[in-house]
Amino acid sequence: MLKPIKLVNKNFLSSLDTSTEEFFHILEIAENFKNKNLNIEFKNKVLGLIFDKSSTRTRVSFQVAMSRLGGTTVDLNPTTSQIGRGEPIRDTARVLSRYCDVLAIRTFKQSDLEEYAKWSSKPVINALTDLEHPCQALADYMTIKEEFVDFKNVVLTFIGDGNNVANSLILCGALLGVEVRIACPKGYEPNALVIQKAYEIYQNENLLKITNDPNIAALGANVLYTDVWSSMGEENKKEEKDKRFNGFTINQDLVSKADENAIILHCLPAYRSKEITDEILESKKSRIFEQAENRLHAQQALLSCLLDGVDLRAG
Repeated sequence: MLKPIKLVNKNFLSSLDTSTEEFFHILEIAENFKNKNLNIEFKNKVLGLIFDKSSTRTRVSFQVAMSRLGGTTVDLNPTTSQIGRGEPIRDTARVLSRYCDVLAIRTFKQSDLEEYAKWSSKPVINALTDLEHPCQALADYMTIKEEFVDFKNVVLTFIGDGNNVANSLILCGALLGVEVRIACPKGYEPNALVIQKAYEIYQNENLLKITNDPNIAALGANVLYTDVWSSMGEENKKEEKDKRFNGFTINQDLVSKADENAIILHCLPAYRSKEITDEILESKKSRIFEQAENRLHAQQALLSCLLDGVDLRAG
């Protein structure tokens, strides 16, 4: 019987906290959960959710994933806990470690997430920071694998803001050897350190391309992916970014430049007619809602590996 394998890293703060082999293992576990070929019970296990940022898919998918594993979830947020009154992270992390078995944290600064991990004796999961969104990338590459069977010769083109999603797609692409193209306006490129890390991992540096021309990036692509132009906390930049991102909409013209069997992804929520047209979002090429569903299965797999995976090092 297939069993989750304990990850070498206790925490999942970044896409680089798994090896290539571990990443594939999580996807395999996720596929088995999705196909109902695997059943794992974690009675009395508790997931703590600390969400400084609002959420729909991340919150619900984590809660349902933990429920399907037989565990429970405690929902914490700044308005209903002492977290919002300035309690030091080191105190919160040490206390919650004695109540919960795993923590999923959705916050702004990556450094705050790392502070939680430093003081927590239980696994900490990055449920989104301004730097990375590794759980989203797990579901994204699961969706791509479902479509293309493997990642050989797959070209993933992300069009839009070089944000946390783009960063995690790049890092996962480096782990898996996937050609990743990022098309964004000048000044909105992905994090420079993320790009540097990816180039260090890629065996072929030509597999990562950063461009300011979405038309070039879309040529022959197997996957066209986009996200909102203005992330949470950027409401004051919305008008300016809408102007700067003119021409970066995934529409029929852009899709026609991609491979004829290309699929469309979007991590949602979507602002139709901005980063993507309604026509494309609802088209037969769209795998957006399969992608959203896969958040549940990927996170269920991740939780199972972190909570009670078989430690292959023990033997």
